[in-house]
Amino acid sequence: MSALDKYVQKRDFSKTSEPKARKARKSVKLRFVVQRHHASRLHYDFRLEMDGVLKSWAIPKGPSLNPKDKRLAVMVEDHPISYRSFEGEIPKGNYGFGAVSIFDQGFYTSIATGDTETDLLQALENGSLKIKLQGKKLRGEFALVKIKNPQEENAWLLIKHQDEHAVEDDYNAEDQITDDIKQAGVAFRKTAAKGTSSETEIDKKINASRRSKESSSQTNTTNLLAPMLAVLAEQVDEDSDWLFEQKLDGFRAITQFTGGKAQIFSRNGLSFNSKFPSIVDTFANWDRQVILDGELLIEDSKGMAHFQLLQHGEPIPAKHSLRYHVFDILMLDGNDLRDYPVVERKDLLERLLRKQGAKNLCFVPAHEGPLSTVLKTAKKNKWEGVVAKEANSRYLSGKRSSLWLKIKLQQTQEAIVVGYTAPAGSRQGFGALALAVQGEKGLDYIGNVGTGFTDALLKELTQQLQKTIVKRKPLPQETSVANERQVTWVKPALVAEIAFSAWTNDGHLRHPVFKALRKDKKLREIKREVPVKIMQNDRELKFGRKTLQLSNQKKVYWPQDQLTKGDLLNYYEHVADFILPFLKDKPISLNRFPNGIDKASFFQKDIVEGSGPSWLKTVKLTSEASGDTVNYLLCNDLPTLLWIANMGSIEINPWLASYRTKNKPVFAVLDIDPNGVDFKEVVAVALTAKTILDHAGVKSFIKTSGSTGLHIYVHTAAQYDFDITRDFVQMLAELLHEQHPDTTSLERSPNKRKNKIYLDYMQNKRAQTIVAPYSVRPKPQATVSTPLAWDEVDEKLSIQQFTMATVVERIRTKPDPWQTIFDEKVNLRKAIAAF
Repeated sequence: MSALDKYVQKRDFSKTSEPKARKARKSVKLRFVVQRHHASRLHYDFRLEMDGVLKSWAIPKGPSLNPKDKRLAVMVEDHPISYRSFEGEIPKGNYGFGAVSIFDQGFYTSIATGDTETDLLQALENGSLKIKLQGKKLRGEFALVKIKNPQEENAWLLIKHQDEHAVEDDYNAEDQITDDIKQAGVAFRKTAAKGTSSETEIDKKINASRRSKESSSQTNTTNLLAPMLAVLAEQVDEDSDWLFEQKLDGFRAITQFTGGKAQIFSRNGLSFNSKFPSIVDTFANWDRQVILDGELLIEDSKGMAHFQLLQHGEPIPAKHSLRYHVFDILMLDGNDLRDYPVVERKDLLERLLRKQGAKNLCFVPAHEGPLSTVLKTAKKNKWEGVVAKEANSRYLSGKRSSLWLKIKLQQTQEAIVVGYTAPAGSRQGFGALALAVQGEKGLDYIGNVGTGFTDALLKELTQQLQKTIVKRKPLPQETSVANERQVTWVKPALVAEIAFSAWTNDGHLRHPVFKALRKDKKLREIKREVPVKIMQNDRELKFGRKTLQLSNQKKVYWPQDQLTKGDLLNYYEHVADFILPFLKDKPISLNRFPNGIDKASFFQKDIVEGSGPSWLKTVKLTSEASGDTVNYLLCNDLPTLLWIANMGSIEINPWLASYRTKNKPVFAVLDIDPNGVDFKEVVAVALTAKTILDHAGVKSFIKTSGSTGLHIYVHTAAQYDFDITRDFVQMLAELLHEQHPDTTSLERSPNKRKNKIYLDYMQNKRAQTIVAPYSVRPKPQATVSTPLAWDEVDEKLSIQQFTMATVVERIRTKPDPWQTIFDEKVNLRKAIAAF
């Protein structure tokens, strides 16, 4: 049967004007179309050109630009390419009768596979399509993910990725439909009510999937399969309610059973099915659909785990047992349980496992604190350590969070093997392994390990190492390695787990012992593991004579990302040296979110005297708009910066001018606001601006806004008043508009610049604030307004690349792209003449 046979069988082309089936030649650019189909029940048809046909899905609620929406999409028969331009009425009595209109159309590309249609077809077969749409209404990245539900094999989910085209507000495709199109659909519904009562085949599929979804609360399981990870610590916050579990010495494993055959995945998404078939078989007779989290262990008759035996899977040695120790349940019968407290999830899990009664599935119990008591139990029973979980914490798939803490009894460190030394005496294979971890400027050497190897392991490892020998040292040349002349270098590929007693002063492992190879870890994950400092809910900091009280640090500011006020304070403490030069002596306006980014916020620029610590520095300035005196805050040091963040002011908004020279700005700024336009075009405009400024001899600097756009800075060093700097930036904006007339606008009225990039030069005026470099924004993922090097400004650039977490890592590993911004001051009069 050809791809279009089903399409033909369902239609009588003597009665319908729908195009006849004809497989098309391959297009240069792949096309998509979304059609609004008002049949007996309204839905939208989402169609992707692939292999000469349109792969098609019916979407009851229509597509959404809000990443929180997971739209049910029922896959239907392939349609001919010519169907992409079809609009009109399908007469009553024909399959799919109703009114069809085009909602959106354009081109699309793959973002997760290769460039060929073969790759796309394979992704379709695998049930996970990740694409980027280039339409008029639908733009940016989307995912089509197949729901693994044996009752409805055609059910998928259409999900918008978080990018510059995503929206936070409720999205309803019907809001963009004109009244005449809606009325045509209503007319057909009335006709249907009079003429026929039967459902169309699409309607049947949609309703069946909806009923199945409503009865089982089916969720997108792709994200569910990413495990939550713990943070290394030495203690817990005793003010919180914790439950404690044994830290297990095995392979982390997420198991998904939705009927049929269970699927067991490693923490990196690799299948364990062929390695541990007996665990797969355990689920064969289950009558419940689940997703479980736990660890696979091979234990001897005394219950001691033997990690190295896991490497080769089954069969296992005699007198040993393979067991799956389960500590969490993420889904039950389609119900997503991740938002329930861990104490409730564990209670449900224990009852479920007890009922199933499988010998090789073990429930990991919770132990009551305090931590000191649990650690005594751990030492007595020779546990590797303890995992502490906040009792009311939700499950954060794919994230490492301090809601889960691991406290080790024996220190261990994962390390990358970068070389080996020759064996001495009667030893076979090698003498020791040279080890490294990911550092700020490449790999950091952390010492050699020569103990902990059996003869069999020496032989096996030697064979693997000899296949990856390289001539060039995989470490910085200046790094000194123990017995370096004897070292044979290898390509960094193997990850070893090492037990050790302590770190030496030069950052090497003391008394290291080889434990095992870790095939479940990726090289990029292997970093020096340092215990986090446990944040108390309230704490006091002293800076010389200045005392600062920090409060409610566990208050969640970003609910979706489970980021707290404490995380915000930690971030600003890390970046203080980078942000403070841009705040010095500049009046600050606070944008306060005392209850997090999803709750009400308010602006505050007038600081009431005596409302903060006595050491806060303020300055009284007269408002040009009202004539009132405003007591502005100045932020010239770390304690003030932390006080601002502690007040719930997530972002820092300084003036462009110092209060000392309030009419003469330190910087001239062009704000490039996308206003809904594709971010690639924003990048193109920014690069044109750099070309113009370079031609005028003006050194410029660029940063992300942290929200949607880009900011270009020029250091004017308070040489000129705002009128001159504004004229300069206005001239730049006008030149940009001349070169990008179809995509940019200088109009201040939003109604006059719809779907055009706004070149905002009006930021350059007295008392106007703009978000500071390195300031956090009250946006999902805690994005940061981040200084960039100009060579980073390309089509790959994304606002979402730069968050509190990634920017801290960025400043550790990359040179500051704005480190010379204060070194030169621009001659604006000369530059204007050059324009």
